[in-house]
Amino acid sequence: MRVADAAVAAAPDVIVTVGLGSCVAISLYDPVAVIGGLAHILLPSEAMSRERENRAKFAGTAVPMLVEQLQARGARLVRLQAKLAGGAAMFSSLVSSPGLQMGERNVMACRAALQSAGIPLIGQDVGGDFGRSVFFTVADGVMRVRSVKRGEIHV
Repeated sequence: MRVADAAVAAAPDVIVTVGLGSCVAISLYDPVAVIGGLAHILLPSEAMSRERENRAKFAGTAVPMLVEQLQARGARLVRLQAKLAGGAAMFSSLVSSPGLQMGERNVMACRAALQSAGIPLIGQDVGGDFGRSVFFTVADGVMRVRSVKRGEIHV
């Protein structure tokens, strides 16, 4: 899937997104229904974009959208679990402005959206100064995160 995109699938599918820098991949998983969803979040809030129709673009709209799509396919909100990957400070050495980097803001927005929805965050691989790719295996809810810097880890 692409930037500002989302997908929902059932086992044995694997949902893949590549090129996470400051963007954040957020997975939601229902281990009983064995169904999951993944969104590739671009921005922390709708206020940062003139184009706001794409609900997958922002944490605050992507999480409810994924919940709706998962529930339509048999998931239950009380069973959903979340994982995050991404949110890097890709160009921190080039940016001298004080305050939070875009990656940190994206991670914070994702955490807030999950908290608002009542979904526990059970794993994450966020921050740093390197890009990532995510392979979310719906059969077991494992998020494999690959990067040149660290190889592959399981979240």
